[in-house]
Amino acid sequence: MTDSPSSVPKTLSPQWNEQGLIPTITQDADTGEVLMLAWMNAEALEKTLAGRQVVYWSRSRQALWRKGETSGNTQDLVDAHLDCDGDTLLLRVKQHGAGACHTGRRTCFFYAPGETGWQLTEDG
Repeated sequence: MTDSPSSVPKTLSPQWNEQGLIPTITQDADTGEVLMLAWMNAEALEKTLAGRQVVYWSRSRQALWRKGETSGNTQDLVDAHLDCDGDTLLLRVKQHGAGACHTGRRTCFFYAPGETGWQLTEDG
């Protein structure tokens, strides 16, 4: 059963996980291509919305990181959306530089299932 438009709440807050994080899907605003998935905490989201340059939370470094700060592959926020459950963010961005992935590729999603396991794709 789906909710009727009138039963959908007018406001919703991010639902942070136990670590105070929310998964964040980042998409090219012009093409719709999914560039990456990263994590944000409340401070990263606040800084992103205020400055319009994307800031994530690094789980490995336990620190904020402004996308492209060292690589130059920055992301300018076009818009942000919270999913219907409030537990995932979608950012639409203008990607600058070579791409979103730390490998230098445009997207982080460049492996596809093959006969002998997950294989690097030609377009990746």
